Amino acid sequence: MIRSLELFCGTGGLALGLHQAGFEPTALIEWDKDSCDNIKYNIANGFADVKKWNVIQEDARLVNYQSIGNGVQFITGGPPCQPFSLGGKHMAHSDRRDMFPEAVRAVREIRPIGFIFENVKGLLRKSFSKYFNYIILQLTYPDIVKTNDMDWEKHLSVLEQHHTSTNHSQVEYNVVFRLLNAADYGVPQIRQRVIIVGFRKDIPAEWSFPIATHSKEDLLYDKYISGKYWEEHKISHNNRDEISSTEKDRILRYFKERPHKLRWQSVRDALSGLPDPSLGNANNFFNHDFRGGAKTYIGHSGSTMDEPSKTIKAGAHGVPGGENMIRLDNGTTRYYTVRESARIQTFPDDYKFCSSWTESMRQIGNAVPVKLAKAIGNSINRHFGGVL
Repeated sequence: MIRSLELFCGTGGLALGLHQAGFEPTALIEWDKDSCDNIKYNIANGFADVKKWNVIQEDARLVNYQSIGNGVQFITGGPPCQPFSLGGKHMAHSDRRDMFPEAVRAVREIRPIGFIFENVKGLLRKSFSKYFNYIILQLTYPDIVKTNDMDWEKHLSVLEQHHTSTNHSQVEYNVVFRLLNAADYGVPQIRQRVIIVGFRKDIPAEWSFPIATHSKEDLLYDKYISGKYWEEHKISHNNRDEISSTEKDRILRYFKERPHKLRWQSVRDALSGLPDPSLGNANNFFNHDFRGGAKTYIGHSGSTMDEPSKTIKAGAHGVPGGENMIRLDNGTTRYYTVRESARIQTFPDDYKFCSSWTESMRQIGNAVPVKLAKAIGNSINRHFGGVL
């Protein structure tokens, strides 16, 4: 097992996926009581993957990492995304919820072998580019500390000067980042996230991000060339989508040059086996209660059954989960149930959510998809051959 410390753990999506890949968190830190209570609820109800988890409800700014970081090899976590989210106020370093400085402090105090941090696509926006470079340089040189008389831009200048000098006696990390689409790793959802990975410079990591295992083109092939997708779901010819012969030719040409992968997973794939919650027969599935009242309008039309879901959101505007709708085969639209949303985020069915629909949807929308986390964790664990 790779011993890890999880910061900003939320309801545990990243930690769950990494645990399935061979990571064992010595502690999980989260300030939000409802999220902590949900993990503790699963511990109390015997969910095996979390039974040994030590959940600490605390503001990361108040944590003494040296006191809990003994033996930690990796620091992981998803610093709050609201400062950078496309749906937020885009305040970045001016937003008090920016916890990247605390992530850097944890690295500085613990000096782990490596770290994995996740955040939203908005972090790569052009308007944030300068601050994103600042984040990367801080993670590269965590010992170059911002003093009280510096603003962040002055600290950035100091980091740049150090980066271009030859005097590198402090601890350093080799840092890489990439924008990943969770759908490319078997998550039934279009969800683009920035993943930042670093290894201490004395570790000859030579690691790179895992190659995508799933593709949109393979979903198109299984639907419109082989028909395998429709056959698996027992969809009659009259109810199947069609595309033009030109598009079919494009798909065939694509695979003349590239090998097949697994297909992107659709909403229909993800929800297979779940009963229709509107029929009142969903008692065998916890968190699968019907919730009506969904309304459609331009830009707010729900996810279709035979494509990956739109991004499950925590709901920056209005009711959390308000954009998380499904468009059914009969043309009607309803909200995802909590269990359906959890499946879209690849949580196991026996991982439960104990809060209201609104709060549960917030937790699920803020989570890292379990399968995406597992793919990254597996890549790291396999690369080092289990010797960490």
